[in-house]
Amino acid sequence: MAQTTIWWVLAGAVIALELLSGTFYLLMLSLGLVGAAIAAHLGASMPIQLVVAAVVGGGSVLAWRSYKQRTPSAAPASANRDVNLDVGETVLVESWKPDGTSSVKYRGAHWDVALIPGVTPAPGLHRIVEVVGSRLMVCKF
Repeated sequence: MAQTTIWWVLAGAVIALELLSGTFYLLMLSLGLVGAAIAAHLGASMPIQLVVAAVVGGGSVLAWRSYKQRTPSAAPASANRDVNLDVGETVLVESWKPDGTSSVKYRGAHWDVALIPGVTPAPGLHRIVEVVGSRLMVCKF
């Protein structure tokens, strides 16, 4: 079997493993194997092919890891406006109970409302920050 075929089969196998596991890093390693296959097509010797596989695959993993560390993580689904359209909407809280909760009518139904930690209860308009189950977590405008 030709060296190029071996590299392409290995790249395909790693991609299949990535599809089964969902680990994006395996996809980066498969880039190294594709790089080695291209080097083999260009007539590079086996040691050069191995170096290309290591440099391209390892470099891709390091570049992806560096990118992920610099990128802020997304808000959890309960507080992410892209997932939950209630986040960012307003509700009118008329009064608060001593335990810091209330009940409001929102979207045609009664909802429990609680303040996020560190906010003092005051009647008026509040912005929904997070939805936890059937409870709206709010803060004052």
